[in-house]
Amino acid sequence: MTKNQAWGVERIPDQAGRLFVVTGANSGLGLATTRAVARRGGRVILAVRDEAKGRRAVAEITAEQPGASLEVRRLDLADLDSVRAFAERLRSDGLRPDVLVNNAGVLAPPRTLSAQGHELQFAANHLGHFALTGLLLDLLAEGRDPRVVTVSSANHRQGRISFEDLGGERTYSPMGHYNQSKLANAVFGWELHRRLAAAGSPVRSLLAHPGYAATNIQAGSVGPVKLLFGRLLTPLAQTPARGALPQLFAATAPEAVGGQFIGPSGMGELRGAPKAVRLAPRATDAETARRLWELSERLTDVRFAL
Repeated sequence: MTKNQAWGVERIPDQAGRLFVVTGANSGLGLATTRAVARRGGRVILAVRDEAKGRRAVAEITAEQPGASLEVRRLDLADLDSVRAFAERLRSDGLRPDVLVNNAGVLAPPRTLSAQGHELQFAANHLGHFALTGLLLDLLAEGRDPRVVTVSSANHRQGRISFEDLGGERTYSPMGHYNQSKLANAVFGWELHRRLAAAGSPVRSLLAHPGYAATNIQAGSVGPVKLLFGRLLTPLAQTPARGALPQLFAATAPEAVGGQFIGPSGMGELRGAPKAVRLAPRATDAETARRLWELSERLTDVRFAL
């Protein structure tokens, strides 16, 4: 990726023989990622909460690309039992992913608790992906050019992790807790990179964000957030196919570097070809990373094999 040459899907190398796990693959950025990877010969497991929607996504892609290697498996990231069951089934079936794309997300719902009693956005956006990555890490380490790509947001720069009121029991802000979860994604992706590098692991951890893309993530949001992102700003949004370019670069480009945060190159990082962009200083803060990692291990009961 150079300053003078924009990166697009036509530059994705041949992915034949590589297995991708993409969370939230039935729509939006996840569907666009799955479609692009399948077009280049990659095998994709669509890890989705609603298997019927996953099967519709598979039918849509295979109608365009007969012979695409796609499989739907159920995964509810807000339920840690579901995360563990997904990982255990993958292992028992002898499958070894080469790339994990932590893509699925929830945006600004009313305050809701997960199956284990955690605030929904923190649970689905961060804890579920933290647990899934930890449970699959040893399998990934055996893969071909193995990578973990965690999708954050430019909004992580507005986020704060409120360790004293993580679940919003005292004060809940739908958008504030979304920003908190996206900061948690950024802290996790960077700290995972640091730990993998220190351990000499072959796995690369990268971060990505789509800018502003027209997806259905705002479907469960409420009030002004749903109005703003669901209607008023829609004419300014790029397509999911364009929004998925940063995570596709992170997942497939030979020149992608562990620890990079890939986002759009245009004004305000809202749209454009992918490039390396800036992480907020708090995303790379060592003390924040330590606290969040230890808390996440305790809440998920998952320890990383590093």
